[in-house]
Amino acid sequence: MAKQPMLKFVSIEKEMPEKRPPNLRREDFNEIYAEYAQEKAKEQAGRCSQCGVPYCQSHCPLHNNIPDWLKLTAEGRLQEAYEISQATNTFPEICGRICPQDRLCEGNCVIEQSGHGTVTIGSVEKYITDTAFEEGWVKPIQPSAERPESVGIIGAGPGGLAAADRLRRAGLQVFVYDRYDRGGGLLTYGIPGFKLEKDVVMKRMAQLEDGGVKMVLNCNVGEDITFAELREKHDFLLIATGVYKSRDLGGPGSGADGIVRAIDFLTASNRKSFGDDVPEFDSGELNAKGKRVVVIGGGDTAMDCVRTAVRQGATSVKCLYRRDRENMPGSQREVQNAEEEGVDFVWLTAPKGFTGDSVEGVMVQKMRLGQPDATGRRAPEVIEGADYVEDADLVIKALGFEPEDLPKLWGVDELEVTRWGTIKAHFLTHETNMENVYAAGDIVRGASLVVWAIRDGREAADAILEKLRTSAAIAAE
Repeated sequence: MAKQPMLKFVSIEKEMPEKRPPNLRREDFNEIYAEYAQEKAKEQAGRCSQCGVPYCQSHCPLHNNIPDWLKLTAEGRLQEAYEISQATNTFPEICGRICPQDRLCEGNCVIEQSGHGTVTIGSVEKYITDTAFEEGWVKPIQPSAERPESVGIIGAGPGGLAAADRLRRAGLQVFVYDRYDRGGGLLTYGIPGFKLEKDVVMKRMAQLEDGGVKMVLNCNVGEDITFAELREKHDFLLIATGVYKSRDLGGPGSGADGIVRAIDFLTASNRKSFGDDVPEFDSGELNAKGKRVVVIGGGDTAMDCVRTAVRQGATSVKCLYRRDRENMPGSQREVQNAEEEGVDFVWLTAPKGFTGDSVEGVMVQKMRLGQPDATGRRAPEVIEGADYVEDADLVIKALGFEPEDLPKLWGVDELEVTRWGTIKAHFLTHETNMENVYAAGDIVRGASLVVWAIRDGREAADAILEKLRTSAAIAAE
């Protein structure tokens, strides 16, 4: 009888793919984790306990069928594992790299709770899909029949692209409009290469285009084409712009040179990795080389900024965050990686102002944690008389993102938004108050995770297809 390939978590310990040493990974923007070898992937997948109630699956926004594709991997049936993975996740090769698994699937793994160390779900997911691309299992989209209906998608980020994939597979004519010169949104220009190498994104973009998704790039809705023209041109519209407006900082000196937005800093760095001409980088404005860098914020964007600054050759990199390590929103795995690479985290600190016409320092207030606020997190309080100045030549604001005022930008006042500026859309269908206009991703839920945007995009696509089916059934009666 064949040996049971699963339930090996007692005899086999958790083992992540080999991580490159910090002194080497500081020198480039390549991904820091090596790939699993086939036997190692099978071994680690075989640690899964095959729970009757898989918490890894229920805590994944896409409800990926994780136990099944782990079992198939352990049995060496990788193509089937890929097909199961792809069935619920449009971009498993991306989620395997950038999802905060420590907060989602892996963080809720039953064997992790029992003290045996989680199954390395993200690393196995990455291995499965990378193998699928290498083996040619990832095929261009081939609809069984073409349909005349067209959908215009505004935004080529993960939400828009997930919807495009699903709609194109159903045979609809899909056009994706984006303000940038490459598709991918923050996957391309926001997330650094050491977390997500850009050829991974470009391969998926090529697969979508080969399958008939039309990319309309360098197209700024409201300037190059109006919202009204898009509604006239397409049967359905999906708004998936994401949120790009950076939260700002006030205080004395906040307008000084050398205080920059995280999105500008990261975009310049990523453009440089593509070989683009980036004057703001070459001039030093968005380049950390030789500078004392202070990053303000504690989320994943802040982690991207500090680790990018290290690789650009900053003389020092400090991260100011107003709460402590246990209460920060960013991935603990990312904090550990940053610390290994030489980043100094200054917990319980907040900026009060800045010195110098060209920034020379950050006026810092020391904080302590008081009583919990409305969210249940302990609120930071200022410690009076404990201010000091942190030297800085470059300050990067990584305080999160807010939605742009789309009704104003696009001249479509009737589009309903919430008091936070996000678009109002039906919880299940994602349809807005405007007929046949849908919205998905961060522009609806606020700044969130890539995996949530993928889920929203898939759900919106399914709602459009259901509306078409319902309309066809009514017409046939």
